[in-house]
Amino acid sequence: MFLWVDDVRIPPSDHWIWVKSVNEAKAAINCYERNMTDECIYINLDHDAGDYFEDGGDYIEILKWLEESKIPDTGYLFGLHTQNPVGRMNMKAIIEHNNWRLI
Repeated sequence: MFLWVDDVRIPPSDHWIWVKSVNEAKAAINCYERNMTDECIYINLDHDAGDYFEDGGDYIEILKWLEESKIPDTGYLFGLHTQNPVGRMNMKAIIEHNNWRLI
């Protein structure tokens, strides 16, 4: 699964599932995990949720939720396309702390 998390920017191709809020992302991940095969989940994140903040907060909350869920360090790949330098640094720290793979 390719999950694009952004309130404004459209995904780079039709291969991505585009979600605009934290709660939409959680629902997509939960749905995919129930039917998961050996495929990985690639999540590419913005940081600032803009108008969608009220539906779960900024997108760093997805990483915090995954961390609390204790996802394994395999099966998930992450990308960051945020232009927020502090947000990027904080998101990268969570990814690295958990030994997840940042592409």
